[in-house]
Amino acid sequence: MTKITVKETQNPTILKFEFEDFITKNESFEFKNIDEAKSSPLAQQLFYLPFVKTVYISGNFIAIERFSIVEWDDVKEAVAEQIENFVNKGGTIIEIDDNKPKKQPITVYGETTPNPSALKFVVSRMLTKNAVEYKNIDQTSSSPLAKELFKFPYVKEIFIDENYISVTKYELNSWDEITLELRTFIKQYIENGGIVLDDSVVINAEKQEQIKTEEFDKLDVTSQQIINILEEYVKPAVAADGGNIAFESYDEESKIVKVILQGACSGCPSSTFTLKSGIENMLKSMLNDEKIQVEAINA
Repeated sequence: MTKITVKETQNPTILKFEFEDFITKNESFEFKNIDEAKSSPLAQQLFYLPFVKTVYISGNFIAIERFSIVEWDDVKEAVAEQIENFVNKGGTIIEIDDNKPKKQPITVYGETTPNPSALKFVVSRMLTKNAVEYKNIDQTSSSPLAKELFKFPYVKEIFIDENYISVTKYELNSWDEITLELRTFIKQYIENGGIVLDDSVVINAEKQEQIKTEEFDKLDVTSQQIINILEEYVKPAVAADGGNIAFESYDEESKIVKVILQGACSGCPSSTFTLKSGIENMLKSMLNDEKIQVEAINA
């Protein structure tokens, strides 16, 4: 027998109705009305309730956004009971489309990073050759996966590079509470053919790479040396921690090197220490210049 657990979210108009097991084998679903919900008999039934505005189905839960004509305290128990009865009588939550491409099994595992707010989800296949960072859902036109991940209320920032996805969370939730949900979602999304990054972005990134090469040739010798050191010695170590570092500028007069931190490195409590004791000392030694200073413009 299915038992539903009712949980509040950060949005007072949205309530989650959680199942004991995962109910979808696909990425996630969002229905704004009964016509959109043709693939979900359960969602269609829920739309007969006059206060239901939106139905979300993902992972192990159904989330419902209500209109303001009612308060959740007045109706949540009745909604949970309706969902339970529907499922226990053999009702279909989501109809499976047999025409969809077959699954391509992958593995996804979580790795801790020096930033306690960021976790690195490593995938058993290549995702991209170009690092991409998203600070909010409005920036995700190039990544359908990032857009879906931002729908989880605890996701703050996303960084995608090579074979991993680095997720930075808000402090409200602990990783123990959300890691399984995120890992399973990412695994199912990719296995079912979901797009991680749009191909047009890769083409655009290749153009950007060409521009970078042209800009590199115009830089002074010291700036070129700094970029080479960052690329060869720093980036691999930073990538292992779920982040990225990008050269921004070098001032010959002040000897200040400015860099941009991305992914797990952005906002990491130990990033300042890493910059000063690690990267700065490395540059001083390799360039034989004790006056060099390193600053992150987004630290």
